[in-house]
Amino acid sequence: MSERWTPESWRSKPVLQVPDYPDAKALADVEAQLATFPPLVFAGEARNLKKALARVAAGDAFLLQGGDCAESFAEHGANNIRDFFRVLLQMAVVLTYAGAVPVVKVGRIAGQFAKPRSSPTEKVNGVELPSYRGDIVNDIAFTKEARVPDPQRQLMAYRQSAATLNLLRAFATGGFANLGSVHQWMLGFLKDSPQSRRYKELADRISDALNFMRACGLDLESHPELRATDFYTSHEALLLGYEQAMTRVDSTTGDWYATSGHMIWIGDRTRQLDHGHIEYFRGIKNPIGLKCGPSLKPDELLKLIDVLNPDNEPGRLTLINRFGSDKVADHLPGLIRAVKREGKVVVWSCDPMHGNTITSTSGYKTRPFDRVLSEVKSFFTIHAAEGTHAGGVHLEMTGQDVTECIGGARAITDEDLNDRYHTVCDPRLNAEQSIDMAFLVAELLKQERAGKVRPMPAAAGL
Repeated sequence: MSERWTPESWRSKPVLQVPDYPDAKALADVEAQLATFPPLVFAGEARNLKKALARVAAGDAFLLQGGDCAESFAEHGANNIRDFFRVLLQMAVVLTYAGAVPVVKVGRIAGQFAKPRSSPTEKVNGVELPSYRGDIVNDIAFTKEARVPDPQRQLMAYRQSAATLNLLRAFATGGFANLGSVHQWMLGFLKDSPQSRRYKELADRISDALNFMRACGLDLESHPELRATDFYTSHEALLLGYEQAMTRVDSTTGDWYATSGHMIWIGDRTRQLDHGHIEYFRGIKNPIGLKCGPSLKPDELLKLIDVLNPDNEPGRLTLINRFGSDKVADHLPGLIRAVKREGKVVVWSCDPMHGNTITSTSGYKTRPFDRVLSEVKSFFTIHAAEGTHAGGVHLEMTGQDVTECIGGARAITDEDLNDRYHTVCDPRLNAEQSIDMAFLVAELLKQERAGKVRPMPAAAGL
């Protein structure tokens, strides 16, 4: 791709997953308005994240990326944001202590509104309507009027993202992220968890470390490193018109940045080499992600890496693997070997959610916790065998007490799904399942650091 890049050069390429807006002028007017709005994030922040991810690529840090499948206008509120942030912080503390490495915290938040669909339409009781593509495009209500793509929703998404970011910045730097407070939340979780005995040893060691710091005169409140944290935002950049409108030149370097989020990624359905999404992504300087599913071949991946990260810049590209617990052993080793053979510097991250979605007997879309964990275990084992770093996990999760994924410490059953099934798209780990997952990943991370990751069982699935 030697052609000159501009923020709009993607428009000359084929683009998949494009909503069918009935009023082209209304869409253009909204995009023009968005282009005048302030950036949501700043180039310097994106560069800081890239530096942090470079440490992950080198094996000196771990990436924790998580959040909603799709953000909702209706459920936007301070309490939901706070609860999610609190759970992610607890997960990060567990991983940091167990792995003895910094944890890079990235949320699927403040922009995760658009969703790709396997079909442009859906049928209910014989009625066929356009598919719901996320609140930034249309409404989830199953009516003809609600499903018409409305460009005004992009303005709503921008405003909600700005409000969310404002609160997240306050939480990250205003004392809410105090290490002592986070650990107290953790102890409260353990008190109520069926797995408390299993996790108590690690929690006690963290308590001992904090008590030792206090005994040495280190006041958790007075040290910025212990009362604040770095937190970044990310989303799938599906709506290229919105992303173009939010693309800005960094005045200090002259480089172009997507200012809709610190990190954005390309979905498994839109990673065609000669299409618009790859064209847009190749020109921005943000750290970016690429979803890698079972259909991605090693040679194709290498071509994508050459386009998306031609300078082999550490921290630029995160490969987010999403295979399924029964397929990861068939696909991941070949990708790792190809990337390693060519000397490409990437972050390897595991998305154990999308390849493990099933329909329950009660009709709900769900994800068995055991299958999710199985894919993570396989991810670590394969990287240990290949001599590479299992760099991170990418989870769809919430801070709420929902019942969307079966299994976990409380053994949520098919019959329980109806109790609190609130997702507008795919099932998420609830708060307790998310922290459970952090403790289990912490064990794997500790084993990796010690060079003792256990072999995979004969069957990849559970």
